[in-house]
Amino acid sequence: MILSLINANSPLVWDATMLGAARAYAEANQATLMTPFILAGAMAPVTAAAVCAQTLAESLGGMTFCQLVRPGAPVVLGSFASSMSMQSGAPTFGTPEPALVLYAMASLARRLGVPFRSGGSLCASKIADAQAAYESAATLQPTVLAGVNFVLHAAGWLEGGLAIGYEKFILDADQCGMMQVFAQGIDLSENGQAVDAILANEPGVHFLGSAHTLANFETAFYRSEIADNNSFEKWLEDGSLDAAQRANLIWKKMLAEYQPPEIDPGVDEALLEFMARKKASMPDAFV
Repeated sequence: MILSLINANSPLVWDATMLGAARAYAEANQATLMTPFILAGAMAPVTAAAVCAQTLAESLGGMTFCQLVRPGAPVVLGSFASSMSMQSGAPTFGTPEPALVLYAMASLARRLGVPFRSGGSLCASKIADAQAAYESAATLQPTVLAGVNFVLHAAGWLEGGLAIGYEKFILDADQCGMMQVFAQGIDLSENGQAVDAILANEPGVHFLGSAHTLANFETAFYRSEIADNNSFEKWLEDGSLDAAQRANLIWKKMLAEYQPPEIDPGVDEALLEFMARKKASMPDAFV
């Protein structure tokens, strides 16, 4: 299934371009992400409740249109709400208000019985620094806790979506791995409860050498590829690198070692010919 991102022209407008795309996808029984992009204070009132009400109205309008085109066409309720700096007018990320909107819209989507799209690792920072980290974390954690079904912009987002950074991408991917483990919840299997290990271990004796610890030490905890948990002395010995510098080494190594997937020569030739033919058919401005 192919998904198309269909955006409302907030406030309370669906333009012909977006509705035309929505119609084409609905007729083909392909899913659409009905997502108002709302900058609170500019494209909606400043309050979280009002943003939720407007988001719901706009999303429902688009979803209803798809059902009129083709009853039963798959749709996803989307929400992308951002707060705004009242000093500069620029969008802000990782603030409490959009998180509240996200939680409310996720609940509304569940009440309607439709999938929900929102969230990500969003920030306004221009580089992979502390601001990027805490703003992204403040967006990604509500995404997971609210039960978002479809997430866009989970890795690499910088400067309010105007830029992408390789280091930020690596750092975000690491955090997404951590969130995946978090979302799995507590392991209540026999191994997870570890009753035998508790009974076999004498009071006051550590578990470092227990059979249960030895059997699980490789998989018991999420292992970050980025975080440095060594001593200060070992960190100095390894070059005193911060997280962004370590991420820089990782993406450069990944690119250097990249091996393109195998493809049948005939298929490759046919695809290249198709691409060349399509480009040749376009106006010069698009070549």
